[in-house]
Amino acid sequence: MTTTSTHPHAHAAREKRRTEASAIGIDEAFIATFVDDFYTAIRADALLGPIFAAHIDDWPAHLAQMNRFWQSILLSAGNFTGNPMVKHLAIPSLNEAHFVHWLRLFYATLARLAPTPEAAQLVGEKARMIADSLLSAIWVHRDHTPDRKGELPHVQDLS
Repeated sequence: MTTTSTHPHAHAAREKRRTEASAIGIDEAFIATFVDDFYTAIRADALLGPIFAAHIDDWPAHLAQMNRFWQSILLSAGNFTGNPMVKHLAIPSLNEAHFVHWLRLFYATLARLAPTPEAAQLVGEKARMIADSLLSAIWVHRDHTPDRKGELPHVQDLS
């Protein structure tokens, strides 16, 4: 039986995404630098730092996991295992303000580190999509309604 990871079409799609990302400056080195810089900002942040500190006791392992996550998202690396949705649903205090703030820190890090405007746009769009998905799940699971009150910022809103 052929698995998705070894299927020729899946392999070709992954290679295409990796090539396109590389053409705009997104590679493993950029992702590693970005993840380190972003989580340094998170740890120092008055709003988000305490939340992360309460849930992460092994920062090197978390950073490695975040590297794998973003490599999978941006390069189709397929090396991430985990369930971010479950992790975020388990934090009862998370709300829209946290996600808005997280995105603003993310976009600020992108503004400093993105190798090209195209890379900033792509990575920012992916981050917003992920934040929106996590926040929507939180609203549905906690409030039993898919309606949200506000809208998360877009990367271009901060330009």
